Amino acid sequence: MTDPVKRRQFDSVDEAADVEPPSKKDVQTPKAFYKRWGAVFESEGRFSKKQPVPRLGNENSAQSDVEEFYDFFYSFDSWRTFEYLDEDVPDDNEGRDHKRHIEKKNSNARRKRKSEDIARLRKLVDECLASDPRIKIFRQQASANKNKKRFEKEAAAKREAEEKARQKEEEERKKKEEEEKAKVEKEAGKKAKEAAKTAVKKNKRVVKGSVKDVNYFAGGGEASAKDVDDVLDDVDKILGNTDADELADLVQKLNVAGKDAAKVKVVFAEVSGGLVGAGKLKESDLKILK
Repeated sequence: MTDPVKRRQFDSVDEAADVEPPSKKDVQTPKAFYKRWGAVFESEGRFSKKQPVPRLGNENSAQSDVEEFYDFFYSFDSWRTFEYLDEDVPDDNEGRDHKRHIEKKNSNARRKRKSEDIARLRKLVDECLASDPRIKIFRQQASANKNKKRFEKEAAAKREAEEKARQKEEEERKKKEEEEKAKVEKEAGKKAKEAAKTAVKKNKRVVKGSVKDVNYFAGGGEASAKDVDDVLDDVDKILGNTDADELADLVQKLNVAGKDAAKVKVVFAEVSGGLVGAGKLKESDLKILK
């Protein structure tokens, strides 16, 4: 046919140019699937208004190319018109009403054939898609990626929970250690205070014993009650204004002085002089040990 319009109309219904879709038995191997279905869609692609037409591809096709192929044929825009199958329209000299009736009948028939052809093609796409070995692989990969993300999320949540548990355990351990340390320090402080208190009591006894050992500075005779009271009264005043360290220093000096009354009195005189100089005592407060 040299007329391009009539040639196109004929091509629209040329069954000899169609490639029959394969059966499931025909495409049991991937190689057969790509070859047989590829030929089908190459045949269908000749009717596309959009060119070039994507190919079915093979096992090495990218997922994006495969998706593009199926999207293209699902929304296939065909130029097939099916006029070649129209019922002949009567000549102009016949009745107008009959002519319009035939034209309307042909128009409806073409629309129906167009709709049926679209449905036919989509059915082919569905059949091909259902047996496409790549789709199964893509879905497995998508599922694996989804599971991988889920596993990674679960692993991250587990690590976070373990880290929180570790931090909590560490905080509790430190808290317990601090409590134990505070308890030990408290006990040690208590013992130190008790020891210091005991040492003070002992040192005070030593100080009072030192004046007793020198007979309250009464010389060779027996000390009178007044002598004893005056000396002990001075000792109490000195002890009352002496801290623990000063008391320990006093005891050390008294130990060096021994039972020598003169030396002991010199020690007390030095201590009382220091207290008077520091403003803790007045010289008039003392009677003997000044």
